[in-house]
This record gives sequence, C-alpha cells and structure tokens, in this order.
Amino acid sequence: MGDIEVRPYQDADERGWVVCRVLSFLDSAFFDDVRREKERYEHPAIELVAERNGEIVGLIDVECEEEPATICEDRPGLGGMIWHVAVHPDQQRRGIGTALLREAEAIANRRGLARFEAWTRDDPDVQAWYESRGFVRVYSYLHVYVELDEGLRDAFPVTDDGLRPVKLFAHYVGDRPDDMRRRFARVHDDVLYERRLV
Repeated sequence: MGDIEVRPYQDADERGWVVCRVLSFLDSAFFDDVRREKERYEHPAIELVAERNGEIVGLIDVECEEEPATICEDRPGLGGMIWHVAVHPDQQRRGIGTALLREAEAIANRRGLARFEAWTRDDPDVQAWYESRGFVRVYSYLHVYVELDEGLRDAFPVTDDGLRPVKLFAHYVGDRPDDMRRRFARVHDDVLYERRLV
C-alpha cells in the first residue's frame, strides 16, 4: 500500500472513477450496473479515491444523513449509505478497499455518524468482505430480471398505446422467494448490511 494514496475525490478524477467502477463490477452480480458519469449526491458525502501512479485504483462514496432516516433505514443514529465501493481488478486483495473504508469511517466519526449501511447482491466474496469488517446483515429482498421467454408479456402485456415490454427488472418483497428463483433464471438477493461506528 506504500505507493497508494487515499485522498478526497476531485472533479478531474471522474473518468478514472468511472473506469475503476466499471472494471471492478464486471465479475460481480452488478455487472450490468454501468455508469457513464459519477453520481452526484443531494446530501453531504464522503467521496474518496485510492490513486496509484496517477491512476484511480479504488473508490468509496458515502452519502451522509443530517437527519435520521433520510437516506438510510430508520434505525438508531445518523447513518451513511455506502453507494459505491470498488477496487480495480488488478489491485484487489491488497487492502485498498479496507483503507478506503477506514478513512471514510474516520471522517464519518468526525461528522457524528453512528453507522454505515451498504446494499450488495449475492456475491459471496463481497459479502464476506463486508462481514469481515464488522458489517451485519439487516434485511434482504430479491432483484428479479424477467425475459420475454420467461412469460414477460403474460405478466405485463402490451399496453393499449403499444408499449411492448422486452425485459423487466423488478424488486420482489413477497414471502415466496424460492418460487421466484424457480420461475426466473436471473434472481439475486439484494442484502442490506450495517456497521455501527459508535
């Protein structure tokens, strides 16, 4: 880590931020969550990057509550939502993600945040990373992708004005998740993790 600098994000980092995020998500369950520009936040945010030899190799973005339950779940204390954490595939397993998280936590503590939340899908390595850093699972529901050959038009027929669904992304919060997994080929657990800071 000696040649890696963790520092605040700057506008000039946007292209590197996007490239790092896209590449880090390629082998994950979020492979198709592609962004062409960096997200901007309505509330104050902790936005950090890890830089090595002029290249962005890691990032973390945490949007911070100023009032409880305005970004995060309605749980005790002000929260910070980790919207993005990513490490370039060529730089993973070198402590970069942990260094970014630690720096974000230090800033969050100074701002009076009591906890971090993060949503992630059912990638065992990602979930293990969160859990090994003190995050606990709070809640989950399903992300369901429905294709034409899976009965999409039966469930959502062509509208009267001619709108034809060809693909659907949906949230399933019902009590029969196994039925969804049997019925559709691409179903992911979307898991909320929380880490108490104080």
